[in-house]
Amino acid sequence: MDMKLLAVVAALTVVIYSPPSEAKPISLVERCYCRATINSLPKSFIRELRFLHTPNCPFQVIAKLKSNKEVCLNPEMRWLKNYLRNAITKMKKFKQPN
Repeated sequence: MDMKLLAVVAALTVVIYSPPSEAKPISLVERCYCRATINSLPKSFIRELRFLHTPNCPFQVIAKLKSNKEVCLNPEMRWLKNYLRNAITKMKKFKQPN
């Protein structure tokens, strides 16, 4: 009886005093931030844009609105595609040596 009690106390001590893990559970790591997207939103409502590209999720665009609400935008929206195309061409021109 004493041996079983000692084993239980030892196991509980190891569990209680082991350092907590810093890793996130696999279910949280693989989740995409944007689960649903908005297909139409006037540019005048947007304060800032953020772009996320993670290995397990498609390209994600998060817009912070002037009302401080964050929404996910469909990256296939016409004005957003034009915005990204213009930003990429500006970056390429800036990187080219003169």
